[in-house]
Amino acid sequence: MTLDDLAATIAARAGADPETSWTAKLLACGPEKAAEKFGEEAVEAVIEAVRGDRARLTAEAADVLYHLLVMLQSRDVPLAEVMAELERRQGTSGLDEKAAR
Repeated sequence: MTLDDLAATIAARAGADPETSWTAKLLACGPEKAAEKFGEEAVEAVIEAVRGDRARLTAEAADVLYHLLVMLQSRDVPLAEVMAELERRQGTSGLDEKAAR
């Protein structure tokens, strides 16, 4: 599964019944809840990275990616726009890019 596939699945489930779809339930709660869940998952990934548990970090990283895409969906930000921004930055030093902000 690619991130594009996952984003498409999330978009398709956005209109599903919140009683039968976790994605629909999160989206029905609004962007704030989607952002909160993303933050929780990101913290859990950081904890597992510090602990050094490779399997748990892998699982939490998957949760982070999923919840990031749900959060983007909640604000109608397509993954393609994020990828275009990354492409725009390609070839630019991270230090130079940060300094330009």
